[in-house]
Amino acid sequence: MPATPRIEAPVRWAALGAFAVMAAFASAAAAGNPVAGKEKTRACVTCHGIDGMSRVPNAPNLAGQNEWYLAKQLSDYRAGKRTHQIMSIIARNLSDADIDDLAAWYASIKITVTLPD
Repeated sequence: MPATPRIEAPVRWAALGAFAVMAAFASAAAAGNPVAGKEKTRACVTCHGIDGMSRVPNAPNLAGQNEWYLAKQLSDYRAGKRTHQIMSIIARNLSDADIDDLAAWYASIKITVTLPD
């Protein structure tokens, strides 16, 4: 029997596993409510703006970022896994729903990019 069939099965299972992980992240990321998130941006707008475009040089743009990524970063700030003088304080009081909603709001903002000539 050729070696290929033995390789195909593990590759197939690995692909299915990767798909399952991506689906889990996608469904977890889709949990937020962008309308509720927009209402919760009071502490965010000073640095990140209501439109998700940074107002200060050392704050990242949030508009159009991946929802799962944004939720993960906020969760890490809240848990102390990621630290920042201001973000650690702000995230400390966020609930899971707050994090999901804020991530959904900033991820829902559509951005356009214009390449230079």
